[in-house]
Amino acid sequence: MLVLLPPSETKTSPQPGKPLDLATLSFPEITATREQILAALIDLARRYPAKSLEILGISARQSDEVARNAELDVSPTAAAGRVYTGVLYDSLDVATLNAAALRRANKTLIVSSALFGAVRFGDRIPAYRLSGDTTLPGIGTITGVWRDPLALAMSTAARSGLIVDLRSGTYASMWKATGEVADRTVTVRVLQQMPDGSRKVVSHFNKATKGRLVRRWLIDGVSARDADELAHSCESEGIVAELAASPKRGKPRLLDVVVSDL
Repeated sequence: MLVLLPPSETKTSPQPGKPLDLATLSFPEITATREQILAALIDLARRYPAKSLEILGISARQSDEVARNAELDVSPTAAAGRVYTGVLYDSLDVATLNAAALRRANKTLIVSSALFGAVRFGDRIPAYRLSGDTTLPGIGTITGVWRDPLALAMSTAARSGLIVDLRSGTYASMWKATGEVADRTVTVRVLQQMPDGSRKVVSHFNKATKGRLVRRWLIDGVSARDADELAHSCESEGIVAELAASPKRGKPRLLDVVVSDL
């Protein structure tokens, strides 16, 4: 079972740690694209710090993010699972996983990244600022740049087994499962059950619920072979999980996780 996660805007700066070495990251077939985006991001931060704020969509109060980007080639690194923070990663709480669960995390979790394309939890990366919806000078739209390289990289990573897609819309557009890979893919949506019986899609707490789900799968060693088995594993944990009917071939299946307490 392969689980695809979104990144987080907030990140913890590793201190201390080895500097970035792109050659050590998973998916070496996308190294050239990583080098291209990394060089453009560093150059933008060093030469045009004020312009960087506008392009990255952040305020002057976040100028430290630009300063951090300027030093990405020499900044300390740590495992991606510890660099990414925010709601989903706080709920996943990788620091408190036992050894077996952490091994599963390093093997089965892949994080989408505007800068690195895709990384596994154990890959060493620095903290950076770059969103998937950014248009980077000299590069273009980040989502567009990554589509072809990630199609190549993910064809190997997703060659067998169930793929559970927990990514948000922007990052999901960087690589979309097609063909028989899509037939093995489940996208997870979190719905809140309201007191009046209605349901609504949650946003902020969607991330927390997904983080808790992944944590439970890692601790319990869940490795579902298909969508039905994944839904059953959720239900066995007392989670309301409703699997949509099988779609047309070449389309992912939808799994709704229904929560009342967020």
